[in-house]
Amino acid sequence: MMLPTAKLPQLGLVVIGWIGGLFTCLLFLQYNSPKCAPEYVPPFQPEIYKSVNFSKHISTTSGETGEEKPILLLWFWPENYRWNFQDCKTIYNIDGCHLTDRRNLYNQADAVLIFHKAINHDLSNLPPSPRPPFQKWIWLHVESPTNTPRIPGLENLFNLTLSYRRDADISVRYPLTVSKKPNEDFVIPKKDKLLCWFVSNLAPSTGIGTRMSYYNELKKYITVRIFGSMSGARMKDEEYFPTMSSCKFYLSFENSVHKDYITEKLNGPLAAGTVPVVLGPPRQNYEDFAPGNSFIHVDDFPNAEALANYLLKLDKDDEAYKRYFDWRKHVRATPHLTLWNQEFISYICHACEYIGKHREYKAAHDIYKWWFS
Repeated sequence: MMLPTAKLPQLGLVVIGWIGGLFTCLLFLQYNSPKCAPEYVPPFQPEIYKSVNFSKHISTTSGETGEEKPILLLWFWPENYRWNFQDCKTIYNIDGCHLTDRRNLYNQADAVLIFHKAINHDLSNLPPSPRPPFQKWIWLHVESPTNTPRIPGLENLFNLTLSYRRDADISVRYPLTVSKKPNEDFVIPKKDKLLCWFVSNLAPSTGIGTRMSYYNELKKYITVRIFGSMSGARMKDEEYFPTMSSCKFYLSFENSVHKDYITEKLNGPLAAGTVPVVLGPPRQNYEDFAPGNSFIHVDDFPNAEALANYLLKLDKDDEAYKRYFDWRKHVRATPHLTLWNQEFISYICHACEYIGKHREYKAAHDIYKWWFS
């Protein structure tokens, strides 16, 4: 059956309208149906950590400048000693980075802090490769070269070194502070012990042979009060400074003798108001960190008997003994942390401070060539 010619244009308009309406419906469904709409995945935004609380894992305090803080990833907890990352702000007023142990932030971390003693000999527990091109690796090691195992393959992995050595990229020590105004508040604590030594490490492999040999000779001529595991009982953390301050002299004997290896064994008696008797690097190295009249060096005497006689003489001469505290007029010593899990807090916090201030490029270098030189 043929339609009248006059109605053909009208039919065409109806068909075109119907097709157009169908196309419009399809477009509507595509952009409004939840089944078709693609899921939105926001890009990584480090600034969200300023408002999201990760508790112990990430510092959330914003910097005064409003700048985005770098992320410092702690790959291993040193010796598995765990503490609250907020301690950096509370104890040292350091808040220059986002400190975290969350490994899922590895690809965003500006720096990764790696504890040498925790690394497997086959390197299997190191962060994955390739590392982000903007990322720095920091080698954390606080032992002396004598107590540093050589792990093959580490030589040129690290951009920064963190240690007690003065020539480390990040050098962390127990500093004495100088003031122009005389310190009027220092009083020598009361003493009821002559010579003390806190010692727990008795492992020959750690290089203690030198100090044990000297001690065994010294005790023939003077009584040494022993505290710590060597005495049969570990000292409580809260007893450290009170016991130290009750001693006139303290044996600040390092376990091995190396450049700059001058540990809390010197800071402890200086802060407590006790005269340290030091065994370690030469006197000149000690004087890089403490006044020469604040300590007694074993090298100043021909043998242990001469040292013992000198200490016994000082015990009877109050004026001569007091002269070992003249440095206190313009210099202060700050007590270090003593709780069992606090040994590495200062190092980690100062690493955070460093990367918050230093964004410049730093090439990896041979740490062993430097460390064992």
